[in-house]
Amino acid sequence: MALLQGRCGATIDDALSFALEAADPYVKEGFTVREDYWGGDLPVKQQKAIVHQLFKGNEYWFWMGTDVDNAKISVHIYDADGNLAEVEHWQKAHMAAARIMPKSTGSYYLIVEIEKSSEERTHWALAYGFR
Repeated sequence: MALLQGRCGATIDDALSFALEAADPYVKEGFTVREDYWGGDLPVKQQKAIVHQLFKGNEYWFWMGTDVDNAKISVHIYDADGNLAEVEHWQKAHMAAARIMPKSTGSYYLIVEIEKSSEERTHWALAYGFR
C-alpha cells in the first residue's frame, strides 16, 4: 500500500486530460469525441490490445495521453488480418495519436504501448472521435 501512496496524485483522469487536449484541434475540424474511453497502467514495453468496431465511411482519430512527463507512448491500429491500417500517426510529449479511414466495417485492434517511462507503471488513457 505504501507504494501506491507515493503516486496518489497520478491518475487515469490526468492521462485522459492529455488525451482530450490532443483531441482539441481535431474537434475544431469537425470530429465528435465519444464519451467512452479506455485507460489503465502499463509497464514499459508491454502492449495492450483493444478490439473496437469501426465502420467504413467514417474517419477516426484515437488520442492517447499519459500524466508522466518523460514518457514516450504510442497507439497503432491494425485490421483483423494483423495489417497496419492507420493512415497517419504522431507522438509528442504526454500524447500520441493515430488516424484511420476503414476500408471495411469490422473489428480493428488498437495497440497501446508505453515505450519509455521513468515510472514502474505508467497511467494512460485512450479517447477517440469520428466524423
